[in-house]
Amino acid sequence: MNTSVSVYGGPTALIEYGGLRFLTDPTFDCPGSYDQGLTKTAPAAATPADLGRIDVVLLSHDEHIDNLDCSGRAVLGYVPLTLTTPSGALRLGGAARGLRDWESMELDRPDGGKLTVTGVPALHGPGKREELEPIVGQVVGFVLTGEGLPTVYVSGDNAQLDLVREIADRFAPVDTVVLFAGAVRTPLLGRQLLTLDSAQAAEAARILGARHIVPVHYSGWSHFTEGRQELVAAFRAAGLIDRVQLD
Repeated sequence: MNTSVSVYGGPTALIEYGGLRFLTDPTFDCPGSYDQGLTKTAPAAATPADLGRIDVVLLSHDEHIDNLDCSGRAVLGYVPLTLTTPSGALRLGGAARGLRDWESMELDRPDGGKLTVTGVPALHGPGKREELEPIVGQVVGFVLTGEGLPTVYVSGDNAQLDLVREIADRFAPVDTVVLFAGAVRTPLLGRQLLTLDSAQAAEAARILGARHIVPVHYSGWSHFTEGRQELVAAFRAAGLIDRVQLD
């Protein structure tokens, strides 16, 4: 279906779609202790040099080290286009462009056609946008579409299923979903969930009618409180395990 997804640890995946190569939230730094009290526990499964050409970075947000680290920032320096939040694009400058919720950008395909990237809502925790964003920052998800192409959803660090329902209303059924999971909990919001837990990830896939499910953002950092085992159990309980690609 013109789509493949390779996962490299944390939130970082390479999506080959419509002849273009999209990299999500690039994180390639070594394990260790980092700013914001976060600890990386495992290396990425590849280096940027291993990936070959990257046409677009889909960056859910730039303010947290587990979504954009020092090596990832270096990647942004040579990739032709980075799509991210409006506030992130202002901070990053260069080839970064912000997408507001439901705002779309057309990209040229190598075969002469076009595909569309649409920014979709994401909130990095429970509660209202105006209460969350001053604490955890602005986040965006992405939907990829094109004539004759499947639909792909990249959730970013979204923690709210109601937003998934809004996205499903416009785009479901979705062929491939890249879901940021991991049940992230930090002191930032009093240990409340900052991303989907495993059961919520399975429910998000069900809501979207996903045919191909790729969980990311569940391994390699100590603040991920659920991992592969919990994901397998949740998707098996939901009757979706045969659709899941796990690294």
